[in-house]
Amino acid sequence: METALTRLAGVRYPIVQTGMGWVAGPRLVSAAANAGALGILASATMTVDQLRKAIREVRSRTRAPFGVNLRADAADAADRVQIMLDEHVRVASFALAPSPELITRLKEAGVVVVPSVGARRHAEKVAAWGADAVIVQGGEGGGHTGEVATTVLLPQVVDAVRIPVVAAGGFFDGRGLVAALSYGAAGVAMGTRFLLTSDSTVPDAVKARYLAATVRDVTVTRAVDGLPHRMLRTDLVDTLERSSRIRALAHAARRASGFRRLSGLTWRQLVRDGLALRHGKELSWSQVLLAANTPMLLKSAMVDGRTDLGVMASGQVAGVIDDLPSCAELVGRIVKEAEEVLAGLERLRDVR
Repeated sequence: METALTRLAGVRYPIVQTGMGWVAGPRLVSAAANAGALGILASATMTVDQLRKAIREVRSRTRAPFGVNLRADAADAADRVQIMLDEHVRVASFALAPSPELITRLKEAGVVVVPSVGARRHAEKVAAWGADAVIVQGGEGGGHTGEVATTVLLPQVVDAVRIPVVAAGGFFDGRGLVAALSYGAAGVAMGTRFLLTSDSTVPDAVKARYLAATVRDVTVTRAVDGLPHRMLRTDLVDTLERSSRIRALAHAARRASGFRRLSGLTWRQLVRDGLALRHGKELSWSQVLLAANTPMLLKSAMVDGRTDLGVMASGQVAGVIDDLPSCAELVGRIVKEAEEVLAGLERLRDVR
């Protein structure tokens, strides 16, 4: 199961556990790493001091390589990068494209740079800037997402760049891994599938809500922050979609106030972070505030267990997942199934 990804990241299997806010903490990341996958620690919901502590906790739980996901546009991005360098983290992943200067700084220190993208042109851009690999998320993926399905987007990107491509969006088993490899990918990245493991710290009541979901219960909405966001449909989502602008602004302001206290950000920094997520879109002020404090909406569900007050980012695969294996069981099962599928294809070729 060696691929360009396993060689680049130093892991056993071409499987990535993505950096999900409030979900990808030290316990899940270390469990994924110990299972042979590339675990990615989510840092956007942590303070700088919490990030350093979390990295050291992962290090205490595993000797395997792991990564940290960063927001390239965060005001303290430089400080977070320095912590990664000080702590000798193997991989840096980004939800938004890092600058050429940031990529160069990380690479000169021996860090593997892996941005996530949702379009071919974005992959071409970061590849030209020196990224070592790229994670390509199709529209099936959870959280902020695009409109192009993985099966269409993935081959486009594989053909366009000469760096390893990791496929994300719609993967949960060994068959998917083999399919991604057949498209030319170097591996797969999974979020929802790792969220739904026994090593995930997400409250049991929230996991039960995911397990009960059908494919039709996973929707894409712009009501949260003005950008396409794939999540489970809940009463909160319905309420946000029906709300007037004044009501939405009041709701956003209350949430933003809570996140500001939690994060230590000033109102100016909070609005600045919200504006940074606009991506050229025309957002209302309520959407700007919601964009800035989406982490608070996620925390309500993923940490506090309040499915009535929080949002639950989700890939469409939630509708076909019905169990909570450990990371070791999950990765082992995916690899075994992939090997069986490959062996079956080999037998088919021999018959022909």
